[in-house]
Amino acid sequence: MRHFYRCIVLAAAVSAAAPFLHAEVKPSAVESQLKNLRTVPTEKRPAATTQLAKDIATLPAGTQKLSYADALSHLATEGDPGEEALQAVADALSQSLTETPVPAKNDKTPMPYLDLARLERYEHVKVTLSDPLYAKAQQTLVDNEADIAKADFTLHDMKNKKVTLSELRGKIVLVNFWATWCGPCRLEMATLDALYAYFQPQGLVVLSITDEDPIKVSQFLGMAHYRPMVLLDPGGKAHQQFHITGIPNTFLFGRDGKLLAVATDQRTQRQFLQMLAKTDLHK
Repeated sequence: MRHFYRCIVLAAAVSAAAPFLHAEVKPSAVESQLKNLRTVPTEKRPAATTQLAKDIATLPAGTQKLSYADALSHLATEGDPGEEALQAVADALSQSLTETPVPAKNDKTPMPYLDLARLERYEHVKVTLSDPLYAKAQQTLVDNEADIAKADFTLHDMKNKKVTLSELRGKIVLVNFWATWCGPCRLEMATLDALYAYFQPQGLVVLSITDEDPIKVSQFLGMAHYRPMVLLDPGGKAHQQFHITGIPNTFLFGRDGKLLAVATDQRTQRQFLQMLAKTDLHK
């Protein structure tokens, strides 16, 4: 009788703990958190991103889970969520691709593989996904960087002055692709402006490139008080040379014209300073 009673108590305890041990995450809750992640205060966003990645990892395998994981990979690189959060995001996306591989169409590498490869290459997370398409995505980034390292352009600034990238040898050059409609781009501009003001005497040049209508850009800059050079790229030829698929996107060139670093999405001051540490600029 005592043994029977003990079993009942144990069963009740396990049952009571089950919601905490195996809490079911609903897709609707994940979707809501994804939509609202940008509104989370900066200091709380790393923890929120980490938890959201872990929640996505518990969802049943399928295209919905994969789409959530891929969407989070874009949101996670807006700012500086930290190593733990970025690793959790990469783990969720890698798991989703393992469970639900995406077939290639017209010999094009599906975007989720490229997004995971960007996390590994530019955010320095660890990825163990073994998939030919992932290997292809990794090689695509290497090939793109080789193209970018050789890229050159001549564009006009807002005063119709020509600016040629190759003629800036001897300078440290940040090439930043942006747009007025891009929220993360606008948030990043204050940081770029401050870095330019501080390091310009040491030879830093910031080229902010947009393919938008000049009138729209001019109206925006009239309110923004942005000091770095803004260049117009009608037709997007420079965008194509740099393989731009999302903005903001920033490339660092040394005084010898060599490509030193790539940043995908919005960077904080700390992250930009980490990039600039590859040069001879000093604080």
